[in-house]
Amino acid sequence: MSLAQMIQDAWNKQAKWLVLLRPLSCLYRVGASFNHQLYQSGIKSVYTAPVPVMVIGNITVGGSGKTPLLIQLIKYLIHRQLKVGVISRGYGGQGPFPALVTLDSMPDEVGDEPCLIVQSTAVPMVVGPDRKAAIELLLSQHQLDLIISDDGLQHWALERQIEWIVLDLNRGLGNEKLLPEGYLREPKSRLETGTVIEHGLQSHSILNMHLQAGQPYLLNPTGNTSRLFNQYDEFYAVVGIGFPQRFYKTLESIGIKEFQCHEFPDHHDYEIEDLQFDDQNSIITTEKDAVKILPLLKQHPDFSTEIWVVPVEAVLSEACYQLLDTQLQQLGISLSQEI
Repeated sequence: MSLAQMIQDAWNKQAKWLVLLRPLSCLYRVGASFNHQLYQSGIKSVYTAPVPVMVIGNITVGGSGKTPLLIQLIKYLIHRQLKVGVISRGYGGQGPFPALVTLDSMPDEVGDEPCLIVQSTAVPMVVGPDRKAAIELLLSQHQLDLIISDDGLQHWALERQIEWIVLDLNRGLGNEKLLPEGYLREPKSRLETGTVIEHGLQSHSILNMHLQAGQPYLLNPTGNTSRLFNQYDEFYAVVGIGFPQRFYKTLESIGIKEFQCHEFPDHHDYEIEDLQFDDQNSIITTEKDAVKILPLLKQHPDFSTEIWVVPVEAVLSEACYQLLDTQLQQLGISLSQEI
């Protein structure tokens, strides 16, 4: 087990030995606070884009359901005839940056989540660590009403007009400690400064969402394309996401009980050996993992193990859409009437 995986596992279990990392957490807090003050004081410059920017992020490391939420909002805004574009860090991609993300982009170039976002929505998107350069490239190619920043909540160099913070109720805030003692990027008090969208079925807020699993589909169909998914099969659950426990709960929610867990770090770069087991039991995985596994399968056409993908869709409360409409109207952005 790598050090990153060991710490991730300790966060999820709230292991007591994490207290040994408290001095590092104190340094992290001081450094992050000082950096923020440099932007607030004007010592470091803040870029204001020529069109409004909406940041969708979280204060935790690892998965919170942000990407499905982002995809759902993009679909909603496109349906309401808004010209929307997306920028992202492109974590896991090697560039060169800034880079336009297309349907033909590869995860090792632009990152796995950007590939998934564009494949799901066909939205104009640019990735790169320099958000200003990403926005300038995006606007040079498209006339837009709104730019959504995928993550970047802590990227103070970018001015934003709307902030949505996704809070996963299932995972919570752990031990409520900052990195690396806990998995918080910012203190809990940060939730008071943005719009918090609670992710979970037990939400007490009217601003909430949950993930709804769809019918699993076969990533590598062969001649036997008529085979239907059988929830009673035995599976290898292969995942490289921030909070794999959510995926396991999803599997159980659709009636899958027999699966062996094979976890990899978030944004894992798969090798074909990661997908090879001693028997022919099928593999089941997430859409985020699938965008990186598919190119690998094309390099190994003789790979015969079935790989099933579980799609998920974010279901938002009506209050989320109403609030978004209001926030956009306050910025002078009008949405067409829903058809």
